[in-house]
Amino acid sequence: MTGDWKALVERLDGLVARIERLVPATAGEPDWRAGTAFRWRRHARGGELQVVRHPHTIRFEDLKDIDEQKRRLSDNTAQFVAGRPANNVLLTGARGTGKSSLVKAALNAFAHKGMRLIEVDKHDLVDLPDIVDLVGDRKERFLIFCDDLSFGASDAGYKSLKVALDGSIAGSADNVLIYATSNRRHLMPEFMDENLEARHVGGEIHPGETTEEKISLSERFGLWLSFYPFDQEQYLDIADHWVRTLGGKPDEASRKAALLWALERGSRSGRVAWQFARDYVGRKKK
Repeated sequence: MTGDWKALVERLDGLVARIERLVPATAGEPDWRAGTAFRWRRHARGGELQVVRHPHTIRFEDLKDIDEQKRRLSDNTAQFVAGRPANNVLLTGARGTGKSSLVKAALNAFAHKGMRLIEVDKHDLVDLPDIVDLVGDRKERFLIFCDDLSFGASDAGYKSLKVALDGSIAGSADNVLIYATSNRRHLMPEFMDENLEARHVGGEIHPGETTEEKISLSERFGLWLSFYPFDQEQYLDIADHWVRTLGGKPDEASRKAALLWALERGSRSGRVAWQFARDYVGRKKK
């Protein structure tokens, strides 16, 4: 009889283990005192917030030739941190022009006032309701950061983001905003055949339903910030800044080297200027 009970207990233990693997786990709270930046990480039983041990230390002062974008994002973030009305922000435009860096700089500027940042991959946006529920009752102010955002026509995160931006029947948390970057202004690919859906009404052209649906997502962001490619002088200004910041001395030789570096890469972006400065100063310090 003892053997029968032992076998039954073992079978029950195995059944419980299998059920636990199927049932999503409740998202656990991180140690909020351990950092100012967090990442949402999904696993087989749900998701959790993980502390970013070494967040980026870039400052607003390090971002050159995007003064208007910097001012508007800083003002919006200051309103949010102070508990005043503020908008979700969509940063779009040319690659390497400082979109992501601007959000990271905002964290460094406002973390001491209680702002926290949560980075969420676009494939995990379906978990936005869980994340908002997790932080909604806390005293800190949370930016949910979605970097390099774009959607295919059937991506699951598309609807979740629309609900989070516009609110559902449950409403949205007052201490949460969404900042997203994208190379696409409307976040989704646009195809030539969508133009065929356009209608002529009273001499005006009205977009078709497919185009309207795509525009409706980006319109849910209250603040749009556009970024444009840098010209040669702007690129050199950024390269000089990073050479100086990394301990080098910008001069005519460094500027010529910076232009050659950009020519080899076919781009004059801020990212290219940063990469050049690291290479140039690193070699000079041998």
